[in-house]
Amino acid sequence: MLGTLAVAAGGAAGSLLRYWATLLAARWWGGDFPWSTIAINVAGSFVIGWFATATMPGTATPANPAFASHEVRLLVMTGLCGGFTTFSAFSLQTLDLIRAGDWTGAALNVLASVALCLVAVGAGHLIALRGG
Repeated sequence: MLGTLAVAAGGAAGSLLRYWATLLAARWWGGDFPWSTIAINVAGSFVIGWFATATMPGTATPANPAFASHEVRLLVMTGLCGGFTTFSAFSLQTLDLIRAGDWTGAALNVLASVALCLVAVGAGHLIALRGG
């Protein structure tokens, strides 16, 4: 039951953060291309990469003393990151670009999202390993 509540609380917080980040990004970049979704997915990928490594059971070191309970990991990784990142929005926006005939934009959205999120999750992982 505690795990379910942790996921629900994290999901609510992540969804609110995504909404606010989308509003902010729309002011910065406009709405013609889904840059806000890419930025949110990259940020979420970094956070989950860092947090998963920094709080992994059995990996605490003097440089990286963090450890989190199963429920805290559920709250952050499943709830917060799951509510914050926007893969379903990414998929729909890519389909919208295709339907509009913007195959270049669709390809750019897919390539930028996948490449940048892989770099972000790796960066988060490496920073956590170094105790950051």
